[in-house]
Amino acid sequence: MAASLRLWRLKPSRILRCPVASGFSSGATAGSGQRPQLEKLTSTRQLDGIRHIILNNPKKRNVLSLSMLKCLRDDILHDIESKALRVIIISAEGPVFSAGHDLKELSSEQDTKHHIEVFETCAEVMTLLQKLPVPVIAKVNGLATAAGCQLVASCDIAVASEKSRFATPGVKVGLFCSTPAVAVGRALSRKVALEMLFTGEPISAHNALLHGLLSRVVPEDKLEEETMKIACKICETSRSVVALGKATFYKQMALDLDAAYKMTSQVMVDNLTLKDGQEGIEAFIQKRKPTWSHSVNTACK
Repeated sequence: MAASLRLWRLKPSRILRCPVASGFSSGATAGSGQRPQLEKLTSTRQLDGIRHIILNNPKKRNVLSLSMLKCLRDDILHDIESKALRVIIISAEGPVFSAGHDLKELSSEQDTKHHIEVFETCAEVMTLLQKLPVPVIAKVNGLATAAGCQLVASCDIAVASEKSRFATPGVKVGLFCSTPAVAVGRALSRKVALEMLFTGEPISAHNALLHGLLSRVVPEDKLEEETMKIACKICETSRSVVALGKATFYKQMALDLDAAYKMTSQVMVDNLTLKDGQEGIEAFIQKRKPTWSHSVNTACK
């Protein structure tokens, strides 16, 4: 069972330090020798297993600047292995979810080294979302473009208000959305994704739902309620089982059909050796609610 039960274990290469506290205490004090806190680019709160990460730079349309990406990565990785954390919701302040990269960072005023760091950090954050042991939900209420659309596509689940729109408009300013295309092209059908990429024109929330970018579309006044319903349902399940299932899902998607069934069949067997695997079955047979341990340990025989 060893291989599959280790699928979800996160091994971050390094934690990029966010230039702000982002809702989590950094322990820095005056005279401590640490650099001073800068303007907050994200805010966070966590209650009952649900971590809310809010992009909080509405004056700049919540652009995914290098600093914002580092903040987001810090907020995601904070105490990520805690059993108390069950799901992450990413949302934004203001009418724009995210306008993508900060084009000022991509101008000739910055050198190639900086450009490389921006795109590599962005790719690292987007990939990280699918490697986390907990589900990540995008809660969108507004416009999501370029890398902002990429962020929505990279989340496990995405809920949007009816007024939301999505676009990959880089082609209009001479910078094709090649990195957003990685996530968008895996979430939408090829022809819909390429139309978005070639024209730069936005699609509505309902079309985004129709073509696979979103999980559901709801009225704006129901967005918080409907997103929380999904998050609370996830919180009712076993963290360890969800972690194993999420890791397995993404791994099998990269395999051919026979290899996928071979791998997932072994994972199903391994799942049965988990404490929560047996607890869930016993609770069903005994007609009671399961008491989850959220442990990756195996059941005693």
